[in-house]
Formats: sequence, C-alpha cells, structure tokens
Amino acid sequence: MSDDILFQKRGKAGFITLNRPKALNALSFEMVRALAVQLGRWADDPGIAHVVITGAGGKAFCAGGDIRSIYDARQAGETEGLGRFFRDEYLLNARIKAYPKPYVALIDGIVMGGGVGVSVHGSHRVGTEKTLFAMPETGIGFFPDVGGTYFLPRMPQHSGVYCALSAGRLKQGDALATGVLTHAVSAADVSALELALETADDIDAVLAPFLVTPESGPVTENLDLIDTAFSADAVEEILARLDASESVFAQKAAAAIRGKSPTSVLIALEQMKRGGTLSFNECMKLEYRIVSRIVQGTEFYEGIRAVLVDKDQTPKWSPSLFSQVDRAGLASYFEEPADGDLPLP
Repeated sequence: MSDDILFQKRGKAGFITLNRPKALNALSFEMVRALAVQLGRWADDPGIAHVVITGAGGKAFCAGGDIRSIYDARQAGETEGLGRFFRDEYLLNARIKAYPKPYVALIDGIVMGGGVGVSVHGSHRVGTEKTLFAMPETGIGFFPDVGGTYFLPRMPQHSGVYCALSAGRLKQGDALATGVLTHAVSAADVSALELALETADDIDAVLAPFLVTPESGPVTENLDLIDTAFSADAVEEILARLDASESVFAQKAAAAIRGKSPTSVLIALEQMKRGGTLSFNECMKLEYRIVSRIVQGTEFYEGIRAVLVDKDQTPKWSPSLFSQVDRAGLASYFEEPADGDLPLP
C-alpha cells in the first residue's frame, strides 16, 4: 500500500489519515480497499476502542472519489468493470454505517462526494469552521451517491433534496443544523482534540470542552423556503416555486439546478423520493443499480470532461432540457443490473 492512506494505532484509537493533499485527498480504488480491510482488522482488535479519520493538508478532508481514473479507462475503450470502484466504495460505506465501535470523522476543510461517504455515516462527525460540505454530482452527470439516498432525504425540511438537486454548499453552521455534522469545533483545537481522543473512554465527554456554537448559514435561514419549494413532486414544480419567490437564495438555487444535467437531476429527485422509506442497505443497493446504468451512458463522462479534464466548465448535456428527458427510460436506472445487486443483506 502506498502512503495515500495511513493507519496508526495511537493509545486506544485507530487513526486513519487520507494522505493525498495535492489531490484534496480524493479516494482512489486502492484507498477504498485498504480502508475496508483495516476497518475489519480494527473491529476485531480489543486494543482499539474507536476509530478516528482525518484528511492531510489542512485544505480538504476529502473532496470526493478519484473519478478521473474511470474516465481514462472509458476513453481507453474499457467498458467492462467500470462499476467495480463504486461497488467496493458502497460496501465500505455500509461497513462504516454498521461499524461496531465509535467512528469519529474530524472534518477540517472540504468534504464532498466520496469524502461524505467515509464520514457522514460514522457515529461522530466533527467539523471545523473550514468545513465545506456538498454533493455536487448532478453537475458532472452523476447522482448523489455514497449513501446520499439514505441521509439526504432525512435532513430537515427537504434541505437534503435541495443539496441533491442544486449541489448547494453547507458551511459549519448549516452542516450542524441539518445533521451532516454532529459536533462543531474550532480548527485551532483539532490537534489537541486528536491527542485527547488517543486516551478517550467517552467520546462525547472528550468532545464537550471543545464544542463551539457556529453562526447560522443561508440554508438554515431559508429552511421554510426550501421546504416549500423542494417538497414538490416534480422538478418543474420545484423550479416554478423557486421562480415565484423574490428571494435571491431561491433565484440562485433555480439557476444552479438549471445548470446541472437534466437527466441527473431527475434521477436524483426520484432517488430522494425512494430513499426516505428504505433501510441503509436497501439505499446502497439502489445506488449500485443507478451507477451500473450511469457508467454505461455518456453524461457522466461529459461532466468529467468539462469539470476535470478540459476544465471548460461547459458540459454539453444530452438531452439539454428537462422536457426532452425520456421519463419512461428513467425506470431503467432503478432496475437490477446484469451482474446482480450489491451483495448486502
């Protein structure tokens, strides 16, 4: 294993460091597999009382999965096994959700996509004032995965649906108010907190003296508006309700949604509707169904091209309008893939 992910036993704690700061600690296939193996070992180790995961570099906890490698494989003509990374990633997400010991994510910086998957399902999500959360997947022709099907619909007043469709960003205050974070601390105290966690018997008691009360953010301040707009059953109605508001927040949200892949936005809304009534493992199975279909299409690769490869930020979505999306065809994204469902109970 390379130095991209580091594991240390320090006192009673197993420390994980995502160690690709130049890549904003993006998760590679090898990192996902190594983390899953190590969590299995620590689960059975009586000397490990709890697990702590951090990101190196001070800028990002983890900005997502290393999707560029999937794009490169597709460009090289590889069409088989493109969903393998996601399969292992989703199994890792489920392992974290069901982990038998406290799992503490210290989030100091950007946490998006795959980074959310290795943090938000833990028992403790501790974020600093540098926390910046987002699920930006609809902007790259993808969908809010890594357990988004489960936690986003459970966020208050449809704020998770807002995040899913618009890629809306949450800073510390909004992330705490919506349940993305369980605790808020100061970045200046992270080192001291890590040291305290090495010998902690009671995680909550150790966290208590470090806790701060962050200022509320724009999402918290607009929850009623978000609830009114994003409780609608159709994307067109959500946009109509946002357009009817004179709020700058509403106007920005509507513009953001209109800039995303229409197919992805429609998939995400259906995903949110279904996820609210499913168990976590059922949500992960649903995500594997969706991703198995998406990696065989074109939108995802066009999104990666525009954002990560050519960086022109002007993806050419096909279809480009919500009215042009084959609504009947969307059902295929929710059907069991040819290689079977994700192997979870």
